[in-house]
Amino acid sequence: MLLELKQIGKTFGGIKALSDVNFAIDPGQILGLIGPNGAGKTTIFNMITGIFSPTTGSITFEGTNLVNMPPHQITGLGIARTFQNIRLFGHMSALENIKVGMHSVTRSGFWASLLHLPLQKKEEAHVWERSMELLEFVGLKDVADIRSDTLAYGQQRKLEIARALATNPKLLLLDEPAAGMIESETLQLMELIRKIRDNGTTVLLVEHDMPLVMNLCDKVVCINFGVKIAEGPPEVIQNHPDVIEAYLGKEDE
Repeated sequence: MLLELKQIGKTFGGIKALSDVNFAIDPGQILGLIGPNGAGKTTIFNMITGIFSPTTGSITFEGTNLVNMPPHQITGLGIARTFQNIRLFGHMSALENIKVGMHSVTRSGFWASLLHLPLQKKEEAHVWERSMELLEFVGLKDVADIRSDTLAYGQQRKLEIARALATNPKLLLLDEPAAGMIESETLQLMELIRKIRDNGTTVLLVEHDMPLVMNLCDKVVCINFGVKIAEGPPEVIQNHPDVIEAYLGKEDE
């Protein structure tokens, strides 16, 4: 397995956000993490990426314990993410945003950059080439020099994904990537995520768009009030009584 969460719990003061959550994702999978608002999905993302540490339990990535590891080291291991709210550098072009994302995979130090040494020149050329490749991959090559804050909403979402891919992740965490998209944009997003998986990057997806989750994911985990209530293939999850109750409520007898 690529990533494993064992008996994860998280409390904030006296509030228990997560309790005894267990699941794993294998290489090459697209796993959907679903649940009502406030269920604890983004908290799980924040713990995987080192923003929070779990109160109890363990998180391992390719056998390495991630608990208490700083975010930049977790990125270096091969985990990248996007956020619910788009976090681009609005004053920068689409291309410049990707270049920023490649900072973690560059090696030129201060003096090499200051003196413009051959290593730095070679690396700079590679960064430009790879950034353009990623823009083309997500369908944004034609807007490379356009300020990111002037791009359409769907384009900004794709750009954020491209910037995450710039770190060469083995695991990509997507936090509600289809939020705010129209149907045609959502269909394009589904194809993009499949391309990402087919190119060798495993995907962990938090999403409220159930048709997208059920048509895209290999496995789905549902949590409610910080507890895992169901896990399995999409066709099982969409008919699971506890999942239906979590989203639709329980009928009065």
